[in-house]
Amino acid sequence: MQKVILKRKIAPRIANGHPWVFGNEVDKTDENIQPGDIVEVQTHDQKFLGKGYFNPQSQIVVRLLTRDKQDEVNEAFFQKRLQECWNYRQKLGYTENCRLVFGEADYMPQLIIDKFNDYFVLQTLTLGMDKWKPAIVKALQTIFSPKGIYERNDVPVRELEGLPQVKGFLSEPFDTKIIIEENGLKFHVDLDQGQKTGYFLDQRDNRRAIQHFVKGADVLGAFTYTGTFEIHAAHYGAKSVLGLDISANAVEQANRNAALNGLENIVRFEVANAFDVLKQWSREGRQYDVVMLDPPAFTKSRETIQKAITGYKEINLRGMKLVKPGGFLVTSSCTNLVNADLFLQTIDMAAKDARRRIRQVTFQAQASDHPIIRGLDMTQYLKFLIVQVL
Repeated sequence: MQKVILKRKIAPRIANGHPWVFGNEVDKTDENIQPGDIVEVQTHDQKFLGKGYFNPQSQIVVRLLTRDKQDEVNEAFFQKRLQECWNYRQKLGYTENCRLVFGEADYMPQLIIDKFNDYFVLQTLTLGMDKWKPAIVKALQTIFSPKGIYERNDVPVRELEGLPQVKGFLSEPFDTKIIIEENGLKFHVDLDQGQKTGYFLDQRDNRRAIQHFVKGADVLGAFTYTGTFEIHAAHYGAKSVLGLDISANAVEQANRNAALNGLENIVRFEVANAFDVLKQWSREGRQYDVVMLDPPAFTKSRETIQKAITGYKEINLRGMKLVKPGGFLVTSSCTNLVNADLFLQTIDMAAKDARRRIRQVTFQAQASDHPIIRGLDMTQYLKFLIVQVL
């Protein structure tokens, strides 16, 4: 097997569990390694660290798949890994809809697989993982006998690996518009046109966290996408719910989701720029019992972190001003570059500027089918906070 030898000072970071090897950490490589090849990573004194896939076109030249020298990376390897992922989700009770594979957290870097009933959506975001796509599809078919497998590799990050953006069927064609169930509710999911893989599974457990204080409440939701938090609020007994999103397509699907659950008389959705509306309505003195904010990621690069923090502070400040004294603010951040401490500090700054006191009700991460590995920031990305606003 071809080898990649690390510089002396770099090896401890890899030995301590990090799966990424950056180009400037490599001392030397064997000749004739081809992009996507499986390589053995060694310390400067030739001690084995792991096996992974290689791509010199990427800043991350090796991503480790295993630290067991006896492992052979082949079709059987991927079937075994997928079976382990499924066993883990079953033990936690995530069986109907779940993130089956969560990249580095499941020791399969940059592979995402979401399970929706008997349908699977797959993303292979790097060249090394993309080469094993046929093996991964074969493993899914062997383990699950699925009704369909769909590829959502229409993401710009693939271009950094020299890969095209593509999407389409990896099985026999099927209707990509399906209905799933979550927490006793039904939702339309568009596997072909929906964001990411079609639906955000990571907030499923967090959506249950609102069930008690929304009863009898007037609720405002911003950045609603297809309305999952708002429809949960209506289901849990809210008196009225208004959801806002800038996307007309998202609002249309959100209203369809409300009707699907017989809640269209309680919850409605409107097309609006949430930034503008939150600002305007807080100036007008409008108030709600509960305000919910679930914005998209505000940055994907370290250079614009400050801009993201400014955005989070602004929407949360406006959100707090819209909450009646004693009401609740539900807020999230899915920007992994803004860590938990920084997010909480931003919320505290927003409360100070809004001249409101807050007390924490709960602070959670993503659902457990998106496991977290300490020290791997990319696995601990979602921050979900509920505060009472006094």
